Amino acid sequence: MKLEDEFITHETDGGEQIMVAAGEIHFAGLVRSNESAAFIVNCLKTETTKEAIINAMASKYDASEDIIAKDVERILGQLRSIGALDE
Repeated sequence: MKLEDEFITHETDGGEQIMVAAGEIHFAGLVRSNESAAFIVNCLKTETTKEAIINAMASKYDASEDIIAKDVERILGQLRSIGALDE
């Protein structure tokens, strides 16, 4: 899976990530991400798997794998709901 090419991300000076849809996506809006959600989105800029994202997050963040897996699934679900994932 990977982030749809029509979605553009930008890191603000404050460390927040903003994502917008460009092109023919049926999502009109702005997505603001905190640090961990932005990490997931950045992983999705290249072809990856849910398991690879969980492993990458486990290497970076001090949290249990169960908590990380739930967070990854929640963010992936939100991205699916707006058509941001190419699966």
